Parts: sequence; C-alpha cells; structure tokens
Amino acid sequence: MAITDAAVADELGHTTEGSIDYRGNAAVRFSSGGWKSASLIIGVEMAERFAYYGISSNLIMYLTGPLGESTATAAANVNAWIGTVSFLPLLGGFIADSFFGRVRTILISSCLYILGLGLVTFSAMISSHHCEDQSQRVSCASQLQVIIFFSSLYLVAISQGGYKPCIKVFGADQFDGNDQEEAKAKSSFFNWLMFGNCISILITRLVSTYIQENLSWSLGFGIPSVSMVLALFVFLLGTKSYRFSTTREGKKNPFARISRVFMEALKNRRQPDLDIANPNVTFLLLTHQSSKQFRFLDKAAISCKLAEIEEAKAVLRLVPIWMTCLVYTTVCAQSPTLFTKQGATMDRSIPSGLLVPAATLQCFINISIVISIPIYDRLLVPIARSFTQNPSGITMLQRIGTGIFLSILAMVVAALVETKRLQTARDNFTIPMSVWWLVPQYFICGISDVFTMVGLQEFFYDQIPSELRSVGMALNLSIYGAGNFISSFMISVIDKVTSKSGQTSWFHNDLNQGHLDYFYWLLACFSSIGLASYLWFAKSYVYNRPNTT
Repeated sequence: MAITDAAVADELGHTTEGSIDYRGNAAVRFSSGGWKSASLIIGVEMAERFAYYGISSNLIMYLTGPLGESTATAAANVNAWIGTVSFLPLLGGFIADSFFGRVRTILISSCLYILGLGLVTFSAMISSHHCEDQSQRVSCASQLQVIIFFSSLYLVAISQGGYKPCIKVFGADQFDGNDQEEAKAKSSFFNWLMFGNCISILITRLVSTYIQENLSWSLGFGIPSVSMVLALFVFLLGTKSYRFSTTREGKKNPFARISRVFMEALKNRRQPDLDIANPNVTFLLLTHQSSKQFRFLDKAAISCKLAEIEEAKAVLRLVPIWMTCLVYTTVCAQSPTLFTKQGATMDRSIPSGLLVPAATLQCFINISIVISIPIYDRLLVPIARSFTQNPSGITMLQRIGTGIFLSILAMVVAALVETKRLQTARDNFTIPMSVWWLVPQYFICGISDVFTMVGLQEFFYDQIPSELRSVGMALNLSIYGAGNFISSFMISVIDKVTSKSGQTSWFHNDLNQGHLDYFYWLLACFSSIGLASYLWFAKSYVYNRPNTT
C-alpha cells in the first residue's frame, strides 16, 4: 500500500526530486520536509547556539579572571579559537559531502560536542574545588586545569567543524527549490533561522554570563552542556519527517570533478584559445553567459564536460567575494573581546543594585537582529520587490554590501565612544561613564549582521554546486574564521610594536592607559578599503543560476 501511495504521489507531482524519506522512498511533499521539519532544525540550532555562546560570550573574562591571562593574550586566544571554530567546517564539509553524508556527520559531531562541553565544565570544577578564596582565583589555576580547559575547548572546535556546515544545509534541504512556493520559503528560512538563533543567544548572554560572574563558572558552563544534549534529542525527534538529499548515481565525487577541470586546464594551457576538438563545444563556450570569465578553464573542454567546467567556474567566482568580506568579519571579532573588556571598565550598576556583566551587552546585537529581521523580511523586502521585481527584494550581493557599510559605521561609533571614555578616565580613577554608551555600536553591529551574515549564508548556499553545499556553508563560516585570525594577528603585532621601548601598548591591561580608539579607527580605514574592493568585484560577478539576481 505504501508503494501505491508513493506512486500516486509521484503521478500527481507531489514527490520531491533528489530527496528521500527515512524509509528510503521518494519524499512526498505534503508528508515530509517543509516548515514542519525546518522548524525542528531551527529549534536544534537554537539549543546549539545557546550552548556555543554560553561558552564563547564570556570567554575573555574567564581567561583574564580564573586563568589569569593578560588582556592582549586573552583577546588573541579567543580570536584564535573562534577562528579555528570557523575554519574547521571546511574539513567537516568535505568529509560530509564526500564520505559520511550530512546526517551521520551531524550525529557524530553532536556527540563530540557534548563531550567537549562536559570537559570544559569539569575543568572549571577543578578551579572551584581548589580555590577556597574565590577572590584569589587568578593565582590558583593549575597547569592541569589549563591543559584540560584548552584541550576541551578545541574539542568543541573540532565538533563544530562537522556540525555547522551540515545543520544549516540540512535545514534548507527541507524545501524543494523546484517548487515555486517552497523556493520562496527557502529564502525566508535563513532569515528565520537567524531570528531563532538570536533569541537563543540573547537568553544565554543574559543567563549564562550572570551565572558565570556572580554564582559559579562551573554551573555557567554546565548549563550549555545540557542545552547541547537537548539539541541532539530534538534533532532525533524529527527523523521520520525529514527529507534526506540523495546523490545521483553515476556521478563522480564533486571534488574529483572540479579538481580534474583545473588539472586538465593546466595540462592544456599551451593550447590556443578555443582550439578544441569538438566545434559544438566551442560554440557553447562562446554563447554561454559565464564563459567570458576564467576563460583559461575552457581549455579543459577537450576532455571535460561543459557542465563540469561551469561548476569549477562557479567555485572560483566565490573567491573574490570571500576575500573582500574578511574586513567585515574582522570587525565582528571585536564584540566578544575588546568591546567586552571596554565595558568592564565602565559604570555597570543599575538601580536595583546589581552589576551588569560586561558580556551581557552583547545581547544588544541580538535584540537589534530580533527587531530588524521581521522589519526586513515583512516590510523592506516587499517594498524593494515592487521596484526591482526580484523575489528577494534586493540581490544577495547588495544585501552583503549594505552590511559591510554598516560595520564601518559601527567602528566609527566605537572609536568616538572610546575617545570620550578615555577623556573621562584621565581625571578619574573610576570612570563615571555609563556602560550604556556602548549600546549604539552593538546595535549597529546587529543590523549589519541582518544584512551581511544572512546574505552570506544564502549566497554560499545558492551559488555553490548543489553537491557541495556543505562545503559552501563551510566557506561562509571560514570567512569568520579568517576574520578572527586576522584580528588575533593584528592585536598581537600592534601590542608588540606599541609597547616597545617602554611605551604604553594600545591594549594595555589597564585600558584607561591604552588606545583602543586608535585600533577602531584603523579597522574603520581597512574596512573602507575592503568595501571599495568588494563593490568592484560584486559589480562584475556573474550569478551561477540565470534566475538568480
């Protein structure tokens, strides 16, 4: 009977091409996938983001507190770790697309994730157990504690490498791009995924950071561990409703296909342009929309299919966009590090007598996103659509560029606020300046994320060949990794240069004697140059699909 139902569904056009259900049958549109399954994935992502930001949001305060590191060293370590977290998905995406598949990779990574978070919690318990005088924690971090902490932290990074590139792609795979309504829903999926994540991050930044600084670091790390267990449970809960993508039989490994194109083009590099055995191929290359770019790859047409060449070109076209977005992610790297240390020097008291943890201010990024996404999705997109006739309102590259511009504005505001903070600090040991002065720079960063972060997710999902979408999402994440490494490198170099000959470092442990404002102005200048480069490459970009604008 099940076979008959599937056959009827196929006859009516209710099956989805390239997808199967949990039994291995062709996925039926009305009983699998769609928003029902995608909503579960959003719930899984919310629980995972709660876990991740429960560790990362206040990490710099843990390193400069219980582990006793300097501000510059701690900021560099945080940036290096976040960079590793964001770069490892390239390896995870490769493994998922070539060997294990997305679901199996998600399950293995989730188990490693839970183990890593559990060990982070255990390392904090060692500190709590051995430090009877809590005010002296800085001096009692043992070598064993430090080794366990950083080892478990990088185990979390490894697990993120497999988890992150697969879960978002798996969520988007719940929609059929060949169906008009589901294709439109897929575009909204990334917006609402971001919305749900920000709600979760907002909660963890309010709850976890307060618990960590006022109650117990071990409890503050333990709660995220439980959240990741919940994420795995919710993911397994939806198994029967998911659509699972399939690879067409007879197709080579996508990496092998693309590599072969580059190798054949290199081998035939001395051949005259378009001196190809098949004249029909020459005609197709001349008339194809994207053949004007990367013409050197056309020489692979002697032994490679035209589709394979265009697949390789599609990957190569992403490189300039990837590189020019690094300035944006370098700016993003400041909010969990220097922005947080900046806030720790200011008046954080509120009328109730409580002291607001500096890391809690990162909540304003999430508040900004939660407010902005519905406005963007329900108001700005329909208005823009009426002018551009584009289903998404504006193009993906226009959306990304808008966010990069806003990130420059955030750095300018941060520099101006820091200048005022330093002027206030000159004559006062305790700075009588409210921490709420930092809210505008956080808020602008959030609006910037709505444009660029979501735009990059959709761009790398849409423009990468379909069989490499896990790698496409990994490429998106790797931009943030590279940005964090660049930030870490810049901080380390500038700290050494500015502290030579007894001079005061820009990142002095007492920020009242440092010059974060100079660093923020430097980032604003670099970002402006990066935006100009981005606009130049974006103007000449040829989209991978004719219907994408």
